[in-house]
Amino acid sequence: MQEQVILECTEARKEGKPVSRYLTMRNKKTVTERIEKKKYNPHLKRHTVHKEIK
Repeated sequence: MQEQVILECTEARKEGKPVSRYLTMRNKKTVTERIEKKKYNPHLKRHTVHKEIK
């Protein structure tokens, strides 16, 4: 019961840079809330918080 979700950077829009997006998988049965992970943003050249978008 895996679902593919998109993670989008939360800090890039505030700084006027292009957002970075990552694809990841989530188990709908065990993880009911939205995913939030620290991932690398190549436009900002640092790790930022990426949240799930729908």
